[in-house]
Amino acid sequence: MSRFRFAGFALAALPAFTFAHHSFFGRFDTTGNIELEGKVTRVSWRNPHAHIFLTVTNADGSTTDWDLESGSPTLMTRAGIPADAIKVGDEIRIAGYPPTTSNKEAFATNVLLPSGQELVMQTGARARFGSESIGDFSYRFRTEGDRSQPEFGLFRVWTFTGSDGFLFPESINRNYDLNNYPMTDSAKAALSKFNPATDNPTNNCTPKGMPLIMEQPLPMEIARAGDDIVINIEEYDLTRTLHMNASAAPAGTGTTPLGYSVGRFDGETLVVTTTNISWPHFNQAGIPQSSQSVITERFTSTEDGSVLAYAMTVTDPVNFTRPVELSKKMLYVPSETLLPFGCAE
Repeated sequence: MSRFRFAGFALAALPAFTFAHHSFFGRFDTTGNIELEGKVTRVSWRNPHAHIFLTVTNADGSTTDWDLESGSPTLMTRAGIPADAIKVGDEIRIAGYPPTTSNKEAFATNVLLPSGQELVMQTGARARFGSESIGDFSYRFRTEGDRSQPEFGLFRVWTFTGSDGFLFPESINRNYDLNNYPMTDSAKAALSKFNPATDNPTNNCTPKGMPLIMEQPLPMEIARAGDDIVINIEEYDLTRTLHMNASAAPAGTGTTPLGYSVGRFDGETLVVTTTNISWPHFNQAGIPQSSQSVITERFTSTEDGSVLAYAMTVTDPVNFTRPVELSKKMLYVPSETLLPFGCAE
């Protein structure tokens, strides 16, 4: 194996939310396709995205080293792809998305192994090379949760469902018009200077802050912690503490990416207000967030405990002319647990 080529067809059949996670925006051309063949020199099977380092022999005998990014190992584990599927020294063939820059990088969606087995490594991708493939991401398309334990209420592990999309519409629709957000002139000016290929805040292992972390496409757990409530988030192995005996952040409280959250119950709905946020981003696409931002969330267990209805209101007078309201749902799947994230750049 010693070639690479660009194919002229688009992978338009992939669901839009395939492109939402981490550093995808701005770096890869999702309307095109690239195929590469070469020898694996190194594999990094770590979150947030796996990387396969491939040496390709060109027609003139020279070689080119490529960095092939792929999906989250956590998601691939749940899809049945083992961590040791690709080994150093393997001669492989890949298909995926070409770079938008001159960098020798691509986003691999399919890998043909020396054995003839094909790895389908991304949500929505289909087998391309062989009759034997592994990688079943259908679990991300669940539409119904389990109703057998309504007594748990909010306090359980909740699972992302792609059937309900992402919290931020621009994350599942790369053509979404960001001007739909009620941005101030200063926010529009900041957005005009944002380069998604280099400025995306998820291009590294720095944990996301509020509100972006609540979009994460992995499970989260709502649990009691003494008098307080915690939200254990699989992505970045984060924990948010909801202070249930406070009405506001104490005087002198500093700012953090997750902010300071106070909670209360409105009937069966958990209402959370978060202030003191230092995370400077509203979303991945370049809209900024100020320290004056106040985020109000509502968590409601519905349908006999099978569905978590989630709603968020972001009030930021520096960047928005009126509050922004977002919502999504998560499902209860008893077999799901939180896996270690273990991010490594």
